[in-house]
Amino acid sequence: MPQTSEEESLGALVAQASNHISTLVRSEIELAKAELRFDAKRVGTAAGLFAAAAFMAHLCLILASFAIAYVLVEVGLPQWLAFTIVTVFYLLVAALLVFLGTRRLKGLAAMKRTTRSLKGLKEIATPEGELVKPDA
Repeated sequence: MPQTSEEESLGALVAQASNHISTLVRSEIELAKAELRFDAKRVGTAAGLFAAAAFMAHLCLILASFAIAYVLVEVGLPQWLAFTIVTVFYLLVAALLVFLGTRRLKGLAAMKRTTRSLKGLKEIATPEGELVKPDA
């Protein structure tokens, strides 16, 4: 039985729609990958800041704290007070670095564009009046 031109055009429209949906899904996957790469770089930078804070705190507490504490002792402070002052100073420096690392983590994009785009696709794909079960 030969197909009519109307059936052929309907088949062509279905093929085009399928092709467009496939392209759209591939594009969404690429967008998600790009956003994940961007977030991974920010997490890496924040981790580097945390590592720098730990490294600096370690080296400073071992080496520089002795030198500065003994200079304070030579100035006339009791030895216990000199070492306490040095320890508190380096703890404040480490706290500042942790604060900066935390601020970098708060600026993550969290794939906002991909989420917004997928919500839009869900609205387009759901016919009016049809209920969609929420994800559990």
